[in-house]
Amino acid sequence: MNKLTITLGLTLISLMTSAQNVMDINTRKLGAPIQKTMYGIFFEDINYAADGGLYGELVKNRSFEFPQALMGWQAFGCVDIKNDGPFERCPHYVVLSAPDHKDRRTGLTNEGYFGIGVKKGEQYRFSVWAKAIKGNGAIRVQLIDENSMKERQEFAKEEMSITSQEWKKYTVTLTSPIDLKHAKLRIYLKGANSVALEHISLFPVNTYKGRENGMRRDLAQALEDLHPGIFRFPGGCIVEGTDLNTRYQWKNTIGPVENRPLNQNRWEHTFDYRYYPDYYQSGGLGFYEFFQLSEDIGAEPLPILNVGMACQYQNWNKESAHMAVDDLQPYIDDCLDLIEFANGPVDSKWGKIRADMGHPEPFNMKYIGVGNEQWGTFYYERLKPFVTAIRARYPNIKIVGSSGPVPEDVPNDTYKFEEGWKAMTALKADLVDEHYYRDEQWFLTHGLRYDTYNRKGPKVFAGEYACHGKGKKWNHYEAAILEAAFMTGFERNADVVHMTTPAPLFAHVDGWQWRPDQIWYDQTQMFRTVSYYVQQMYATNAGTHVLPLTMQKRPVANQEGQNGLFASAAFDQTAGEIIIKVANTSRTEQQLQFNLSGLKGEHQATTLTLSHNGMDDENSIKQPTLIAPKEGKAEVVAGKKGATLNDQLPPMSFRIYRIK
Repeated sequence: MNKLTITLGLTLISLMTSAQNVMDINTRKLGAPIQKTMYGIFFEDINYAADGGLYGELVKNRSFEFPQALMGWQAFGCVDIKNDGPFERCPHYVVLSAPDHKDRRTGLTNEGYFGIGVKKGEQYRFSVWAKAIKGNGAIRVQLIDENSMKERQEFAKEEMSITSQEWKKYTVTLTSPIDLKHAKLRIYLKGANSVALEHISLFPVNTYKGRENGMRRDLAQALEDLHPGIFRFPGGCIVEGTDLNTRYQWKNTIGPVENRPLNQNRWEHTFDYRYYPDYYQSGGLGFYEFFQLSEDIGAEPLPILNVGMACQYQNWNKESAHMAVDDLQPYIDDCLDLIEFANGPVDSKWGKIRADMGHPEPFNMKYIGVGNEQWGTFYYERLKPFVTAIRARYPNIKIVGSSGPVPEDVPNDTYKFEEGWKAMTALKADLVDEHYYRDEQWFLTHGLRYDTYNRKGPKVFAGEYACHGKGKKWNHYEAAILEAAFMTGFERNADVVHMTTPAPLFAHVDGWQWRPDQIWYDQTQMFRTVSYYVQQMYATNAGTHVLPLTMQKRPVANQEGQNGLFASAAFDQTAGEIIIKVANTSRTEQQLQFNLSGLKGEHQATTLTLSHNGMDDENSIKQPTLIAPKEGKAEVVAGKKGATLNDQLPPMSFRIYRIK
């Protein structure tokens, strides 16, 4: 056999291999518009996502309102707890008095959230509401390293004079000369005169956007870098609470932070195998801050409010656990008042409160969700009067209802997914919130999920979803690739799918209850998971309109003969670019050929690829970018009927092409 024969044979084999994965894209036929809200984020205070996470406060139990008033604190000397403080809804404070011997000490040490994280050269703002009991008093404020082998535990200190017998806010700034994840805050009484202290706070000066009651900078920046179109908050199951008394109430989270009452976090006790008895909600990250953050990161706000129901998982079919239908008016008023808070003029009751907090312009809220992950008649009959009231006063606000916690009906199913959709359609909800946490096989076999949905009913909001690996419930690479593959179905069906948000968003490496999650962090560092990068790749390459993409005249969604491929295409009118997304879920490299009808001439495509060999590998604090997208290029060759792009896609990988 001569060299020419061998070369021709190899070429023929190559062409035959390529022909197995030929995809056709009509670049001149614009399909459904892709909503700007298509790819977004969902925030819930789980895994220490707010206090101890996104919210910049470094002091735990800063107002002594935990059920055990000194939880998070170590008290020494003469320390008394009082409950007649200056803030009506946070009345507790401490009085530090001189000990009975001059060589003894009185004071407090705060442990923070798994330690107080500080960075070398960074400034930290200490503030406290205080008063002298008699005469002038003073305190010494320290940042300490209890495990230090040096002569001194303290590495930053300031002294503060308490000069008034009336409550007054005092502030000093500490600069850290070191990096430390497990620092503590210590406060000593100086001198013989007693002082009262309330709302003891420590914030990085360098918060996101530099705000005094601001967000942790690196975590908020990671949200901005996602370029989300929608921001769903504040949950999640905390919207419901374990009971109605512990439900999330937005009106308790606005106004001065010193007067926002503590709330029990239902994730404190939900799992006895991941139990954190000190997990409460300070309300410091409240609804004003949520709206402000939405504005900062360019996302539409989507608040979810309580429908008069406690958590159905914990109150199974208990009518008495939920608010009676005839008594729902305060809950309905909460929804109407929230819309006024977000959008009302400065001379309205709630619009004025927003303006007084520093934002006279409306937040232009367009969506509201009523009820989280609820189902059944209990929910449908309670949602109805909410819809009626919101439509009557705010007809332009779009209402999001729930289809429950599962994505399909199964035998003997309590949740009744199809029934939920019928109820939401009858109530004329604008969007239906679907939730699904499923294993690898489900994501591999449901790529056509939305191709058969009714185009005339409510639109889809995939409000919580994640690939939970079977026996591998963590942020490993394989699960992220399967999420990327499944998401091509969102884009292909943009006429019916209008919003999507994976869940959960944040997790502290020392204090999580649920995984997988999008962003992990400790006291000073963070990392973005592979699932995060998948979301970022989609959100920053969304396009404005769907383009038809088929293989063997069928959608590319791991159908028979498609070799584990999933794909979708879009056109970006703003950039004038064709965008192709393709995932290879097979364990072998796949030859790809894209026939781009209507595209003339030769072009160069830019590529962005997620590819990695270890299916169980994941990013970490020590290796934050072990797995991350990589940029590249591909050639687009001119043809008679259009251009052609040929490429090889590695096994278990995801790639995006952009063609001018």
